Amino acid sequence: MTPDAADTVVEQEPFVVPDFTVKDLLSAIPAHCHKRSALRSSLYIVEDLIVIAAFYTLVTKADAFVNAETITLPYPALYPLARFSIWALYGFWTGLFATGLWVIAHECGHQAFSESKAVNTAVGWVLHSGLGVPYQAWRITHGKHHASTGHMTQDQVFVPPTRSDVGLKPIDCAKEDLLGSRVTEEVKREMWEALGDSPIGAMLGAGSYLLGGWWMHLIKNASGQKRYPKGTTNHFNPNAPMFGPQHYNQIIWSNIGIGLWLVALGFSIRNWGLLNVFRVYFVPYLWVNHWLVLITFLQHTDPLLPHYRAPEFTFPRGALATLDRNLLGDLGSVMGWIGAHATHGISETHILHHVASKIPHYNAWEASAALKKKLRANGHTRLDGRPGGWSEMYRVYKECKFVEDEGDVIFYKNAYGLAQMRPVFNDTTASDSGIEIVDK
Repeated sequence: MTPDAADTVVEQEPFVVPDFTVKDLLSAIPAHCHKRSALRSSLYIVEDLIVIAAFYTLVTKADAFVNAETITLPYPALYPLARFSIWALYGFWTGLFATGLWVIAHECGHQAFSESKAVNTAVGWVLHSGLGVPYQAWRITHGKHHASTGHMTQDQVFVPPTRSDVGLKPIDCAKEDLLGSRVTEEVKREMWEALGDSPIGAMLGAGSYLLGGWWMHLIKNASGQKRYPKGTTNHFNPNAPMFGPQHYNQIIWSNIGIGLWLVALGFSIRNWGLLNVFRVYFVPYLWVNHWLVLITFLQHTDPLLPHYRAPEFTFPRGALATLDRNLLGDLGSVMGWIGAHATHGISETHILHHVASKIPHYNAWEASAALKKKLRANGHTRLDGRPGGWSEMYRVYKECKFVEDEGDVIFYKNAYGLAQMRPVFNDTTASDSGIEIVDK
């Protein structure tokens, strides 16, 4: 496009498209990190359950203590408010550590819990069913996600909407750059009118995504692969397009697990009352779903991250199209440590997890450090994103609006049509004077 003084121009950061092979990546990981132990993995389940039981014991004692006979408060309305606050804290902390149980069940799906497939299947089915997750159905689609991370037509989740998906007019290269480095004021206004969020709108949008995104994905394929037909694409239909005939019985078993979960909830409500079940189980359950969406969204969504179409996709490129983040690190180092510990480092070692998903979480820290050392030594330095939390969710939700319908290596554009990154490629004809990069 022809430059104009009134145009908005951004200086984009070059992203060197990686050329690693699978062998390059795996060779960086110490061999002992691949060792899986059912006993050691089980101890983390016990640890999570002990912490959750301790929270429940503490909150029930605190709830019983808050009454006029044991404590004097200046206003009667403060007693129910205090009990509400106590149970709200219980929901938050229990949900955070129950997310650790979710992560262990997730490792079962990757065969990272133990050396035994039967043990992995049994433990994963029990844990995930107890958290309202169709274990086998999710395991299958999640495996496809790992095989095709960042692939525009093969990935299963967090697939970016394209220009045409969000209803924008076809690109006019006289008014905007395909890579998103320059747009006219006219295009900026048009895009903002179509895609712009007020602060409140962005907060509500991100909040609804966190609260309902998980079940919308399971039921309606929200944020999933867009080539799948609407209506029949969900994780409970054994004939859904993401499953093959060999998966039929596995999906049925997943559904049986969800059925038993619903029966258990109904039985609990009948015996202990809706209020008790709501505050003891359902509120932490909503927090688990919230953390699941927040963690995975931020791992795979950022203006820094590329997405690929078939001509440029490879498994290593997809595996590296993610970011490590310190969960709750934006709230300080102590909260960052708690966030990482409670969720078993799933956010902090995610790149490693995509490179070698059978490595259990307790070995992932060492493996991740070794992998990152090799990646940095070879020029791939964009490995860590900003800390994972609500402010980052808000920022990314506002910044990542769409990708172009054209291009084989693409980056998110914002509500003005501008992108932070541009792809460059290693020049295989580079001279001995050094590595050169070329636009493509």
